[in-house]
Amino acid sequence: MLEFRTQGFNGYNVKYSPFFDSRIAVAASANFGLVGNGRLYILGLTDRGIVPEKWFDTQDSLYDTAWSEAHENQILAASGDGSIKLFDISLDQYPIQSWSEHAREVFSVHWNLITKDTFLSSSWDGTIKIWSPEQPASLTTLPTHSCTYSAQFSPHAPSVLSAVSSDSHLRIFDLRTPASASNHLTLSIPIHAPPKARPGIAPPIGIPPSEALTHDWNKYRDTIIATAGVDRTIRTFDIRMAGHGPVAVLPGHEYAVRRITWSPHLPDVLLSASYDMTCRVWTDGTAMGHGGGTNGEDPMAYGGGKELGRMGRHTEFVTGVDWCLFGAEGWCASCGWDERILVWDVRAVMGQ
Repeated sequence: MLEFRTQGFNGYNVKYSPFFDSRIAVAASANFGLVGNGRLYILGLTDRGIVPEKWFDTQDSLYDTAWSEAHENQILAASGDGSIKLFDISLDQYPIQSWSEHAREVFSVHWNLITKDTFLSSSWDGTIKIWSPEQPASLTTLPTHSCTYSAQFSPHAPSVLSAVSSDSHLRIFDLRTPASASNHLTLSIPIHAPPKARPGIAPPIGIPPSEALTHDWNKYRDTIIATAGVDRTIRTFDIRMAGHGPVAVLPGHEYAVRRITWSPHLPDVLLSASYDMTCRVWTDGTAMGHGGGTNGEDPMAYGGGKELGRMGRHTEFVTGVDWCLFGAEGWCASCGWDERILVWDVRAVMGQ
């Protein structure tokens, strides 16, 4: 396990470069992101450990980062002052572009993985915005009418994007549809709605809605999305069968789940980072031949999903986790409010 200290700055998210397996970026904030400056770290993974290659200081907290999919040296930072900044790590401290349309904190940024010429942002102001790095203003604004903590382009369709918000809904937008009154919204899934009753089984009990903080598209199954948040539970949904409720339900975290990410190597495995100071690895059960559905005794027991292991080396909230895209499956990086970046092998904690 490798470790790096972000002295004076608390980590909010970590991302591996899509071009180099030896480079990661960390969005961090002073004073836990409540007030003060931000810092974007560019770190190299070497045989001498984790080495800082560069950092960029900002006047407000940083909550997320996303590498450009088109330029190996360019990277986005999402700021608490409502701005998005694009840096080139081969240049000096100043951003090469900045956008300031959001009215509240920008909490997520995500690059289009397919067309590679657009990115999105989501904000506490209740909007998602689509941008081109070549344009000074946003291309499209999609209202969610609630604080939107996480938004992503689908890795399978360049015009499809998703978001989860404080109103406990997973929303799917398709930019190919007419804007009309729906603003490209094609599906809205209430995350905490009870699944449909089945013949011979008592009606399931509903769960009080709570804020959804994170979600991620499965990299192999183009209709599967995982969500998680304040209620400590990970759920997976098949957007073809949204009305049937979650496909898998994975309880176990003791506090809110701040980040989840599906494996780029295995279709059934995902990682989570939580305020309970752990990162956990899960299977949704599909690799074991479980197709989902309830059993007769527990309406919230789906498929064969379960926890496979956990990493508990952080000493504060864990706020970010990301898989390495290259090499042997299993390497990942995590960050947290303990001012520590850890790079570790998921396989080493499985079964513990």
